This record gives sequence, structure tokens and C-alpha cells, in this order.
Amino acid sequence: MSAKLVNIGFGNIVTASRIVTVVSPESAPIKRLIQESRDKGILVDATYGRRTRSVIVTDCNIIILAAVQPETIANRLQSKDDITNE
Repeated sequence: MSAKLVNIGFGNIVTASRIVTVVSPESAPIKRLIQESRDKGILVDATYGRRTRSVIVTDCNIIILAAVQPETIANRLQSKDDITNE
């Protein structure tokens, strides 16, 4: 079984099959989602102190903050050169 892994910046990797959506953090509903996730303890901050540029929502309701653009993550999801686990 092969699981595609996607680099979300600074050496952080997410399993592609677990990603539901990748969105920009600018809208009010996404800002509320981030705050609620932080309060519930289901937020993973993978920005290393940088500005949050994308929010990744997983199928297990974990919210991941990344410092790369959503377009970059989408391109990496479509790329065949990304990391795979054989």
C-alpha cells in the first residue's frame, strides 16, 4: 500500500488522502475555525512562527496551519514527484 505524502513547508509532511480542503486564513469563518480549534486543542501550527498563509482541514477534524500558499500545496498534491511511502 502506498500513501502519498505532501510537504507543507519546513519539513512538515501530511498524508494527502487525509486532506479535505486547503483554504486561505483571511475570511472571518476560517478565523473562527482556527480559534475554535485552538480552544479545543485540535490545532497544529506548522508555521514555525511565520505568517499563516494556508489552513488545512483533515478528515479527522484536525486543523493544520501552514506558512505556504494554498496554491503551492495544491500543486504539490498534484505533483507526482512528491514523497511517497512504499
